[in-house]
Amino acid sequence: MAIKCKVVDLANKAAGEISLNEAVFGLDVRKDLLARMVNWQLAKRRAGTHSTKGISEIRGTTRKPFKQKGTGRARTGSLRSPQYRGGAVIFGPKSRSHAFGLPKKVRRLALKTALSAKQAEGKLVVLDSGKLKSPKTAALSNQIGKLGWDSALIIDGPEIDANLAKAVSNLPLIDVLPQQGANVYDILRRDTLVLTREAVQHLEARLT
Repeated sequence: MAIKCKVVDLANKAAGEISLNEAVFGLDVRKDLLARMVNWQLAKRRAGTHSTKGISEIRGTTRKPFKQKGTGRARTGSLRSPQYRGGAVIFGPKSRSHAFGLPKKVRRLALKTALSAKQAEGKLVVLDSGKLKSPKTAALSNQIGKLGWDSALIIDGPEIDANLAKAVSNLPLIDVLPQQGANVYDILRRDTLVLTREAVQHLEARLT
């Protein structure tokens, strides 16, 4: 079955209808699946460059600070121990990758679920075309204001229109991606999802 959706242009005028594939835009919303996918994406992009020094890596004297017995103080063997200023960190973080595995089928299903969630919430807009005549941010901001897009992700076809990319670059809550860059995190972090006709065609071909 297909889901009927109205198509508009950037002037907020009707530009016909489009049929959305229910296998991509009509799935049940599973928050657990979306959470798994967002965690996977954020973990994968972490640099993992945090690192602390163990006692063998600290530079300094190896002399015993004071004799073992007779001082009335707790025994200690090194000034590089963690209780001293500038000493080691015990069980501290080391450089590592935070990425973990997630099956490809789960990733595909999560993307379809994110698209379906926006469609179910009524926050999916299909745009006739993502092409602009000029890269003027002020003009695009005015058009977006009339459309009511306070926070939006625009997904275009395989190539983003150069004028659109330049105009959007100065708008803080508006993002634009090519269809191959569509991902769950970016879809969910913006309130409105805007797909061009070309993006719909490519996403349906890719996910069915």
